[in-house]
Amino acid sequence: MTVNDIFDYLNSLYPVNTACDFDNPGILVGDKSAEVQRAVISLDCTDSAIEKAVENRCQLIITHHPVIFEPLKNVLSDSPVYRLIKNGISVISMHTNLDIGKGGVNDTLCEVLGLKNTEKYSADDGFPLNTGLLPVQMTPEQLAGYIKEKLGGHIKYSSGNKNISRVLVCSGSSGSYFTELIRSGCDALITADVKHNVFIDAARLGKSVFDAGHFETEDIVINRLNDMLCEHFKNIEFFTDHTSGIKYE
Repeated sequence: MTVNDIFDYLNSLYPVNTACDFDNPGILVGDKSAEVQRAVISLDCTDSAIEKAVENRCQLIITHHPVIFEPLKNVLSDSPVYRLIKNGISVISMHTNLDIGKGGVNDTLCEVLGLKNTEKYSADDGFPLNTGLLPVQMTPEQLAGYIKEKLGGHIKYSSGNKNISRVLVCSGSSGSYFTELIRSGCDALITADVKHNVFIDAARLGKSVFDAGHFETEDIVINRLNDMLCEHFKNIEFFTDHTSGIKYE
């Protein structure tokens, strides 16, 4: 199997043409026709992911976040792209197309949180968010503990003035969708990278907003990708890397 064979399979599930305009998914480094016997799956193309690929003689790294997101002005010896090319490792990145696709990041996050009756909800900008019902009604404090139990990490939140049943969910950096919480009629927003002013506005309006961490809300898709790829490409050995580089006290 080649890099392009694996890309074609992923693209059939999460087409790159459904990604946001600002995004850069696809085959970003390497040779499309290169044979693949071993591959690493990771949220980011970190030093840890590259080291695992080198140690295990992998020909490919599959990531969620694009290893090249903005135009590069140089490629120096300590950069990920240089190290990838030097070691003959290709990279496929599936970003916002994986976020919104069926069984993608947002759907997986809802499953991990045990949400019921999940539905897609279209934001004003057209981006599909998810809504769903919690297993049981919870106070904001209870939900914060529940999210931490399911995802790990640290939870930052504003405590609204009502118990929570239906939630609006969007993995990664989606604190800007606070206005959609009000429009959707949901009781709380669960996302990551929430700005300070959003928490202030939420508290003022009596709304609950939960920042569960960018890594924590997205890394949950890596094991699902691994299971899918192992099932489809039985002759390829896949490794996962869950190293975030974020430390907590």
